[in-house]
Amino acid sequence: MTHAVDPGFAALPLHDLADAALAEARAAGAGHADFRVARTRGQRLRLSDARLQSFSDTDDAGLAVRVVVDGTWGFAGTVDLTPAAARETARKAVELARVAAAMNTERIELAPEPAHGDVTWVSAYDVDPFTVPAKDKIDLLAQWSAGLLGRSVVSHVNAGLHQVKECTFYSDGATSATQQRVRLFPQLTAVAVTAAGFDDLSTLAPPAGRGWEYLTGTGWDFPGELAELPDLLAERVHAPSVTAGDYDLVIDATNLWLTIHESVGHATELDRALGYEAAYAGTSFATPDKLGSLRYGSELMQVTADRTVAHGLATVGWDDEGVAAQSWDLIVDGVFTGYQLDRRTARLGGFGRSTGCAFACSPGHMPLARMPNVSLRPAPDGPDVAGLIAGVEDGIYVVGDRSWSIDMQRYNFQFTGQRFHRIRHGRLAGQLKDVAYQATTTDFWNSLAALGGPRTHVLAGEFNCGKGQPGQLAPVSHGTPAACFAGVRVLNTAREGQD
Repeated sequence: MTHAVDPGFAALPLHDLADAALAEARAAGAGHADFRVARTRGQRLRLSDARLQSFSDTDDAGLAVRVVVDGTWGFAGTVDLTPAAARETARKAVELARVAAAMNTERIELAPEPAHGDVTWVSAYDVDPFTVPAKDKIDLLAQWSAGLLGRSVVSHVNAGLHQVKECTFYSDGATSATQQRVRLFPQLTAVAVTAAGFDDLSTLAPPAGRGWEYLTGTGWDFPGELAELPDLLAERVHAPSVTAGDYDLVIDATNLWLTIHESVGHATELDRALGYEAAYAGTSFATPDKLGSLRYGSELMQVTADRTVAHGLATVGWDDEGVAAQSWDLIVDGVFTGYQLDRRTARLGGFGRSTGCAFACSPGHMPLARMPNVSLRPAPDGPDVAGLIAGVEDGIYVVGDRSWSIDMQRYNFQFTGQRFHRIRHGRLAGQLKDVAYQATTTDFWNSLAALGGPRTHVLAGEFNCGKGQPGQLAPVSHGTPAACFAGVRVLNTAREGQD
């Protein structure tokens, strides 16, 4: 279903504000100026044991002006959405650039981008979740919670829903882009309290760039997942602890997305690789001298960066620098071939054009190069999960994400999960506990032995990927099939540090 931009946002004098700010910035001496308005609505619901515990609505709006004056950045923002405030904000941005020039050691230059004119883009969804009464949302979560509480193994249930509507306007004089994105994340966690302690399992449904229909039948089978959850939790309560060693792993898409995010997504951000995030978010082992030659993974590995995929959390029409959304390769046949770029890093790296990765989480923040939807492609004729498991003699099937750890270069890592099923002779043989898999990025991806087919593919991801100083959060999706990895080191997390 095609939607229009929220009437309240569309009614703002967006072009008048932009004209006022850009004219003032240029008159004050800016060689480059761009202008943004953003309004972000958020809503969070939390239930405990089918009873509402918290409910919050947020609505933030403001404008921002970014300039380059004699090779130095300047930036300012305000919550006052008037032409006078836009002009004053532009003057402040130019003044700040002149002050900062005394400390600037590197001239700011931006890669060119074609003019796109006056354009509009709205994300793909059916029902705007902000049009659904809060009571309907609470009632649905309470109904699902009550169903779980009706099972003897479930002692408590936590339920939540986070939803966001983000409306933005960008203008640099050549491109004026009005956009709207809707996303939401529902999750339920069933808790079992026993004499030995407690165990818990959560729904695997990922956050999605969808509307209310996501909870009522389109995109995920919530009733089916909730029906299975208590039995899986009961089995987990009595599961034995894993024996550490090397195992073949079949990793479900609901777990592998996070490994992609940390070991591929962040590692292929060019600003990291060039050292511009070293003080906080880290660097990358995937440095420019390795581009086109590094054997990142096995020949089965095909990784694409994409800001256009339907329902992706990082999907847009144009980024926060007016660059059109694109899809491009990061890894081809296991070889590292591409980076994520904004206009500044594209120029620094000698690339002809940005890949459209600029994003600012609010009008109070400068755009950064942020991760697009980074996805591992399935094998077109690959097996289903059962087929992957059937090919494993001695291994573990890993489902769902949980904790993780990775070094500042995105090279040495450790991941856990929600569920771990022993594989013996091609069949599942009960759950295990206390499992973490450990590897270096290149060793892990070079151990990729088999990819699942399109039926195993899931577009997962997260709402809040952190980066930058001051810190910013960005939503991002990762599509991946299930996959099999040979001979991966598995640790027993209950025994780590005790031996």
